[in-house]
Amino acid sequence: MMTIDQARDRAAQIVERARGAGADAADAVFSADASTEVSVRLGALEDVGRSENAELGLRVFVGRRNASVSTSDFSDAGLSALVERAVAMAREAPEDEWAGLAPADRLLRAAPPAIDLDDGGEVAPEALKARALAAEDAARAVDGVTNSEGGSASAGRGVVALATSHGFVGGYAVSSHGTSASVLAGTGGNMERDYAYHSARHLKHLDDPATIGAKAGARAVARLNPGRVNSGPMPVVFDPRVGNSLLGHLLGAIAGQSITRKTSFLLEALGTAIFSAGVTIEDDPLRPYGLRSRPFDGEGLPVAPHTLVADGVLQTWLLDSASARQLGLEPTGHAARGGAGAPGVSATNLQMAPGTLSRDALIADIKRGIYVTELIGMGVNGVTGDYSRGASGFLIEDGEITTPVAEFTIAGNLIDMYKALMPASDLDFRYAINVPTLRVEGMTVASG
Repeated sequence: MMTIDQARDRAAQIVERARGAGADAADAVFSADASTEVSVRLGALEDVGRSENAELGLRVFVGRRNASVSTSDFSDAGLSALVERAVAMAREAPEDEWAGLAPADRLLRAAPPAIDLDDGGEVAPEALKARALAAEDAARAVDGVTNSEGGSASAGRGVVALATSHGFVGGYAVSSHGTSASVLAGTGGNMERDYAYHSARHLKHLDDPATIGAKAGARAVARLNPGRVNSGPMPVVFDPRVGNSLLGHLLGAIAGQSITRKTSFLLEALGTAIFSAGVTIEDDPLRPYGLRSRPFDGEGLPVAPHTLVADGVLQTWLLDSASARQLGLEPTGHAARGGAGAPGVSATNLQMAPGTLSRDALIADIKRGIYVTELIGMGVNGVTGDYSRGASGFLIEDGEITTPVAEFTIAGNLIDMYKALMPASDLDFRYAINVPTLRVEGMTVASG
């Protein structure tokens, strides 16, 4: 794999070439990665895949005009053509009074923080195959599992570098490891599918494949013979693996572009209570081994933990430099940069603080409700907050999770849902967005 220094040099060199070709300012992002994935099904090898990708994205400014281009052709002729095309496009682009590089006085100047995102290891395909087989074998061993969609294991490493014409050059490396299994339970027309997976930056932190497989098998069997739910308003409890999507909708609503374009259901909510008292949501880009950790943002600004919601009150927008300028605020270190196009914004490792009640205590007073384990479709309106999604899960009856149910819809409005949300105490760090079990009062449940 390319080293961090090589990646930094490549990004810095293209920025210098852009300045030499007439750009007033420029930035470039370079990324390269290589990964291997092995999949098995019914105990036999099904596929071995190897992918290697590299991309260079260049953004140039001519006055207040800018353009972005990207390439995977790193020949001298290819890079020359890239620079010439970018500068020519910028000269013809409309003026954008908000666009520009990040403030020079805000750039990360110190050594990047050490957050240990790369374990430096290479995993042989034979080891990946053994891990995939172990996961699938454990899933198939669960009583009631009748077929398999397969097991898989993957490993990869990558490097990212960013350079700007006003003084920033940085880079970092990451590794990734994953294991998954997906199986079916039941027979004929009465078959149910479920899965389990785990991802980690370091191989030593990856769950045992047998644990992952057993979880997939147990989940599939638990879904057998689903019933229907009576329609009406009732409490809905979200399993953590689907409850984190509620925070995904929050991120979209507080992104700077949503605020500047006035397309957010939280447009006037900054500094107000949008959750109930006690709810705190934090974003931590510096968590060691974090799935979305990074030492700097997509514009070269330093990053730090942010409290997005404190005791229910919304504390901040997520701002890159352009949206911050438009709003008369300071960038928050949340800029995210892909190969092509201007920076957007992205949170990193997001978490909702746990509540005081266990999961069982959280549902103990629910006479009749729903425990959701799967969400289907994307029926969410980011402008109004209206929320409607297909779901499956289990009935809650007299404070107990009982029989499986399927083919129903849960609906509400995110403004009301957030205010009625209550977290349990079972927070576990397994994803990029981590939440405990969440209870939301008063949602409308409709049987399909």
